[in-house]
Amino acid sequence: MFRRSNFNFSFIALIGLAALALWLDNITEPLSPGADDEPYQQPDYIVENISGLRMEHAQSIQHVFHAQKMLHFINHDFTKLSDIHFMHLKPDTPPFRVSANQAEIHNNGEDIYLAGNVNVIRGNDDDDKKIIMETTTLHLIPGRELVQTDQQVVITRLNTTVHGTGLEFNNNTNKIELLSRVRAVDR
Repeated sequence: MFRRSNFNFSFIALIGLAALALWLDNITEPLSPGADDEPYQQPDYIVENISGLRMEHAQSIQHVFHAQKMLHFINHDFTKLSDIHFMHLKPDTPPFRVSANQAEIHNNGEDIYLAGNVNVIRGNDDDDKKIIMETTTLHLIPGRELVQTDQQVVITRLNTTVHGTGLEFNNNTNKIELLSRVRAVDR
């Protein structure tokens, strides 16, 4: 009788372990690649209320930014920012400020895509040569100091307002090129 109860206990323990292994296998099964909640679609880190400064000492150039929230996605190697403010400071040129609701940074900061209430201000607030531009999307290329969009833009300077669709702005040459449907109003 002692041997039989020992066998029953061993058999029941073996069945219990097999059931536990099957249950663990089912709950730890990886998500399918097409699932919406795929782990690689989630950010690998989130930072709130972030500010940063990048300086090029040889040329005395500064890039300053502030964002309410930053999310980095490792699978596509890009960063999303919300409520973003950029500032580019370079000696002997007016400051260049950009703000938007959202931004995506790609290629280690070589391409920055802004969306939602994009405002660009070139110049100081008290400067009569200050230029203000408003649009819905904007592509910044900081290395070339180039700004591009294919959307409608409104540019204001002093009493003049210019409307257009599509824009290229080169901060090095101070050249603004409106690509189509240009209309100017002088107040």
